[in-house]
Parts: sequence; structure tokens; C-alpha cells
Amino acid sequence: MELSAINRVYFVGIGGIGMSALARYYLSKGLSVAGYDRHASDITRSLEQEGALIHYTDDVSLIPESFRQADGTLVVYTPAIPPSHQELFFYRSSGFILMKRAQVLGLISSEYRTLAVAGTHGKTTTSTLLAHLLAPSLGCNAFLGGISRNFNSNLVLADKGKNIMVVEADEYDRSFLQLYPELAIVTSVDADHLDIYGTHSAVIEAFQKFTSQIKPGGTLVTKGGIALKPILEPNVKWVTYGFTPNCHYYPTEIRLENGLYRFNLATPEGSINNLLLGVPGSYNLENAIAASAAALNMGLSAHDLINGLQSFRGVIRRFDVRFKGNSIIYIDDYAHHPREIEALIRSVREVLPGRRITGVFQPHLYTRTRDFANGFAAALDLLDKPVITEIYPARELPIEGVSSNSIASQMKNQNVELVPKSELIAWIKSAQVDVLLTMGAGDIDALSPSIVEVLKEKEEKLV
Repeated sequence: MELSAINRVYFVGIGGIGMSALARYYLSKGLSVAGYDRHASDITRSLEQEGALIHYTDDVSLIPESFRQADGTLVVYTPAIPPSHQELFFYRSSGFILMKRAQVLGLISSEYRTLAVAGTHGKTTTSTLLAHLLAPSLGCNAFLGGISRNFNSNLVLADKGKNIMVVEADEYDRSFLQLYPELAIVTSVDADHLDIYGTHSAVIEAFQKFTSQIKPGGTLVTKGGIALKPILEPNVKWVTYGFTPNCHYYPTEIRLENGLYRFNLATPEGSINNLLLGVPGSYNLENAIAASAAALNMGLSAHDLINGLQSFRGVIRRFDVRFKGNSIIYIDDYAHHPREIEALIRSVREVLPGRRITGVFQPHLYTRTRDFANGFAAALDLLDKPVITEIYPARELPIEGVSSNSIASQMKNQNVELVPKSELIAWIKSAQVDVLLTMGAGDIDALSPSIVEVLKEKEEKLV
């Protein structure tokens, strides 16, 4: 059966950020959409309101009857779904068309001028900002790895006839090798996902392969100085960005104004002056330089760049200020790698100098905790008061000898404390809080509404 004959799509793991964007895309095309996920979330509830049929128990009998008919049904799944999953086993053994999320994204993006944003850190904010910059004047579609505050979605659909597509190119499971972009950004190539790659050199090799798939005549934008020697097709333009003049694009005259960065942007065509980035954080400034370089190479005007950077409101769970009182500030962030945690803490110290920072970190995956325990320890040492919850396992089974204490035992900061997630709200109620961070790629953000309520009560008592 040809994919053109598909009229319904079933998602095994529909609540994932990438899967939900695909579900929204097919709903927008008028197809029937249904799916399974482990837990209800803001994303799944939104999808249900948009017309998707979703259940939360792995049970074939709960699959809507029409989605149990192979004729006309496409099944999309992610590598995070275990082979023992009953619904996935049913579909595999019953003659259905099954495709990984990355394969589907590759097929969709092949019909567009694709701009792919890759990197072990920064790709969600960079791709979201790039889509925000291009949408008003050039028009673009986008599949994003987070919920944009400007678009209020992880899917952006342009008017008909607009053939630019911005996609977040995920290196996990080598998913980004399904993409053949016209323009690509690579923000970083640090060691990560070693459960998949095994070695850092294998990670870099995958990024090299990704760059080799940029179409002839296209453009590669990389952070200056990263450990990547790209393999490029003929006539692919390669430009760099960073904070130093040896890059093609870099900021000058950087100054902080009310926690936000105002700066000039040096480019090969000259300086674009008096830019203001609408979100805080020095790492977001770096992401903004990357997105600006890509947008300018796509033909964006300096005027539209100035307006776009200033009006950018960021991504949910990226330097996400959830509460700002007179005495207490609470920021939630997706940071789940040592480099990301370090960048977040340093940015908070830069924006809020002299404040006492309490950071709650939920480690994500046993393998990542095992592989980077020393790096996590060094990053969390930068906090005034570090708190670590138990590991969020996601797709993994426990590994003997690996726990949150694997990090804590290597820390120099004697204030570190291990607090189970179930006890965290009570801990915050009794703690002295000035600036509070919650960090992690698991489900710690589910506590954010309760944390906000606790902090509001604390703030009232301080008045």
C-alpha cells in the first residue's frame, strides 16, 4: 500500500514532543489520528482537544476498531518503545505499515526546502527561534522539539505555497540521518547518547554523515571551534558563529538590560546594530547568533531580524521563568546533560548576580548518569544548594550500582542533598528559597504548578 492511500495514523507513544508534532500535522491534513501513551499530559490533553483518540494502557482492545484495520492505516513509533509492548507487537505481526518517527519526518521534509537544526545542545531553542524569524516575512513550516511560546505549539504550518520547513534534527538513534536539508545548523557535538553510540568518536562520525547529506548548493552553519570536520557536497557554503572575531557571525558590544541582552551582530556583510534578544541566558544569545546566521543566509532582512529577535518569547522548559516574586524567582529548564546544567547555572548567575541559587536536578536515564556522573557532579557544584532526586528511568531498566548517589558522592559541595521526588514539595516548603531551579528531561516539570503555589505562599509570608 502506498503512503498516499493512508487515511488514518496510529502513534505508539503519541505524547512525545516529536510524535505529537507529527500527530498535529496529520490532524491538520484531515486524517484520523489515534494513539497510546503511558501517562496523560498537557500535550496529550491538547491533542485530544484537537481530535486525536488517546488511551493510556497498553491494551490492543483499547485501540479504536478502524485503527486495527491494516488497509489505510500507518503506524508510527519511537525507538523508546520496548519490543515487549503489546500494541507494537500486534501491529508488527499483523501486516501493518510501521515507520519510525524519524522516517516519517524524513518523508514529509523531503517535499520542502528543509532547514535542519542539529546538535547535542541548543537545537530546540535554535530551531524555534529560526522558525520565529522566518515565519512573518518568508513563511515557514516547522516541526519543533519543544512548545514555542510564540506559536503556542510544536508545529508551525505556513500558508499554502510556502515551501520552507524548519526541523529539529535529533541525533538520538541516528534519527537525523533521515534528513537531506538545504541548510543545516550544528550547535554542538559533545558526547551524549553513549547507550546508542558507544563512543564520542561515533557521535562525531554521525554528525559528519549528517553534514554530507546537505544538498549541493546548500549551507552549513556550525559553532566555531567544535570538534567536527564536516563532509560536504560540492558548492555547500560553510559559515561559523560564536563569540569571537574568527567566526563569520559574532556579537559585539554586548550589554545586559533588565536581564536581556542588547548587542550588535558582526556578519560578513557588515554589522547589524542594536539588537535585543527577548529571552535571557548567555547560551540563548549563542543560539540566537546561530539562528540569525541561518536566517540571514536564507535572505531575511536586517529589519526583520531585529524585530524577530526582540519579539521572541522562548520555549517552554528552556530558561522558563515560572514564578517571579519580589523575593523569590523560580526557573524550570530541560537541562539534562552536564554542559547544559553548567550553562544554565552560569547564565542565571549572570542575570541574577549575588543571589543564592538552589537547584533541583532529576537525572535522566541510568546510562547517562553512569557515563557522566563526574560531569554532573562538577556542574551541580556550581549551585549554592544542590538537590538531587532519584533517576528518571524513561526507557531503561535499573543498572546495578548506578543511582543519584553516583553523582552526589563525587561532588565537592557539602550542601548536596538527596530528596525523593515524592518528598520534594514538602522539602521546598521547609527550605529557604531565593532562586530555585528545577532541571531534567524526565517528569520533574509535572511538579511545577505545585511548586509555584508553595512559592506564592512563601512570598506572601515575606511581605
